[in-house]
Amino acid sequence: MFRVFFYTENNPALLFVRLALGIVVLPHGMQKLFGIWGGPGVAGTIDAFMKAFGFSPAITLLVIATEFLGAAGLITGFLTRLGAFGIGTSMTVCALINHIQNGFFMNWFGTQKGEGIEYHVLILGMALALVWKGGGALSIDRYIARKVWTAYKR
Repeated sequence: MFRVFFYTENNPALLFVRLALGIVVLPHGMQKLFGIWGGPGVAGTIDAFMKAFGFSPAITLLVIATEFLGAAGLITGFLTRLGAFGIGTSMTVCALINHIQNGFFMNWFGTQKGEGIEYHVLILGMALALVWKGGGALSIDRYIARKVWTAYKR
């Protein structure tokens, strides 16, 4: 079971998907965690999520951890499937409670009330690919799986 969780092919396409998803999501987690780049920080995020969605502080902290630690894990290729699952779940919930009423398209021209789900569909698609296939080439997961398999075969 352990090997299945970490196993991944030496596939550079998965590396590109993993890096792209991690690099896009990590700054959002950093906004929520550290309050940089115009983000609200932990206290501001907890307050905003409680007022807007009724989320408890615990759920909001889970979202922050998912976006920060999950994205960092994707960039390094560590616990790829877990990070991708968390990010995909978080973005699906976000799309359903906060964006689906605005339709599909992002608000490119400022003509609609808010952002649609276009971005979330891309994130979910990338996350599902990583949950299914793992982190690919140059991932810590691949290294761990190879070490465990080598030790198991002895």
